[in-house]
Amino acid sequence: MKKTKDKAAAMQNMLPEYDLTDLKGVRGKYHRAYRRGHTVRIQNADGTVSVQYFTLQDGAVMLEPDVKRHFPTAASVNKALRSFIAAPRGKSRHKSVSKER
Repeated sequence: MKKTKDKAAAMQNMLPEYDLTDLKGVRGKYHRAYRRGHTVRIQNADGTVSVQYFTLQDGAVMLEPDVKRHFPTAASVNKALRSFIAAPRGKSRHKSVSKER
């Protein structure tokens, strides 16, 4: 409820030309494009524009937020993957569950 009160207070303090009531955001709209790479244009004070291109380096991976909570550093990711690689492989790690009753 606090967020609703804060949002209402913020809307009251805004000038009329900044009416955002009809704006609706779409979560993850540019997610795929961002992962492929993106360009940032920076307008400098002298009027020039700096352009920077960002892409994932070869071999780099982007972790999802839920995974990153468990593996916050590159070392922790590498340690987990190495232990997974070293684990013995059998025919099946999980027993199949019969659907018959």
